[in-house]
Amino acid sequence: MTQRRKPRNYTDEFREEAVKLVTEQGYTVTEAAKSLGITTKLLYNWKDKLAKQASGEALSKDERAELVKLRKENKRLLMEREILKKASAFFAKEMK
Repeated sequence: MTQRRKPRNYTDEFREEAVKLVTEQGYTVTEAAKSLGITTKLLYNWKDKLAKQASGEALSKDERAELVKLRKENKRLLMEREILKKASAFFAKEMK
């Protein structure tokens, strides 16, 4: 039976340094990936992600965390509003 490989977790610093090998030091993606022991596809993905972050297209980790927090808060507020609507309708009906 073959064992399933666990995905590796790379630090942000490692990713940035790997991309810098290609963008600043003149290595090809293939050379850099081979020397670091990663796939070229992974390095291309990191490079594209960092380019999007630099141009402002992608969200940073802080922005993503804030977005998640705001979505949760929005969901809670919508639920509270629905409860208040139902309660006010109930009490309006009782007062008649």
